[in-house]
Amino acid sequence: MKSTLEALVKEMVERGILFEDAVAEFEKHFILLVLKRTNGNLSKAADELRLHRNTLSKRVEKYYQNHHMVGARHRRPRVHEHAHAAKAAAAKSKG
Repeated sequence: MKSTLEALVKEMVERGILFEDAVAEFEKHFILLVLKRTNGNLSKAADELRLHRNTLSKRVEKYYQNHHMVGARHRRPRVHEHAHAAKAAAAKSKG
């Protein structure tokens, strides 16, 4: 693996890729791969990456596409939120 990484870094340097861009791209792919492995569960991914969940969440914000996180599942609404919305809709239709 070390030789593969060294070859990749050499190629990036030769192509003139900036250090900042290389680090950002590495971070993106690393985080998204771990998110895929954890089925988009930020808490599990944060544990695996040994980051605080909030830190991971802030870093992931960079990698949104079409208003959702690449590699992450959508969080389902909680049951009580769904029930509250149904009650509000029923009250609105009566009044």
